[in-house]
Amino acid sequence: MKKLKEVIVVEGKDDTKRIKQAVNADTIETNGSAISPGVIEQIKILQEKRGVIVFTDPDFSGEKIRQMISQQVPGVKHAFLTKAQAVPKAKGSLGVEHAAPEAIQAALAHLYTEAPAAKALVSRETLWQAGLLSGPGAKEKRAKLGEVLKIGYTNGKRLYERLSLFQINQQQLQQALEQIKQLEDKTDGK
Repeated sequence: MKKLKEVIVVEGKDDTKRIKQAVNADTIETNGSAISPGVIEQIKILQEKRGVIVFTDPDFSGEKIRQMISQQVPGVKHAFLTKAQAVPKAKGSLGVEHAAPEAIQAALAHLYTEAPAAKALVSRETLWQAGLLSGPGAKEKRAKLGEVLKIGYTNGKRLYERLSLFQINQQQLQQALEQIKQLEDKTDGK
């Protein structure tokens, strides 16, 4: 299966691992049913840029997450598993992380669009040269970049992946870096 254009919204890291075993897709995690406004904002941006498929557990919390996202992010698609498909082999609660890859593929089969061949929009070298990966102030600069681009904070290892997820191109990165510099200059009284 080629890479999915849409980003799949899941509840947690174990769901992401299982999804990636079944399909070639990017995910964003809600970290449970208490979805932060920042995650909702990220889902809105991803819906505009790539489309979103909500794929939560077939339980009360999963349904609560679906409703919350649907109310705040119009037009999202929904993938579903039956409770029988999401039962753990041992003790535990229902979840996407327990589903067979074939069940996940079947749930997504009619929802996704294949993404065109991916090309890097921003190189790792560019991030390195901009002082975003390491060195003095890199952490603070990444935090400011996450705020300006509305992609959230990420560490140096994950920055490249996050920029790719949100399809941030070279020009958008440069504009954000200039905006950060202007804010810093104002703060420094320049």
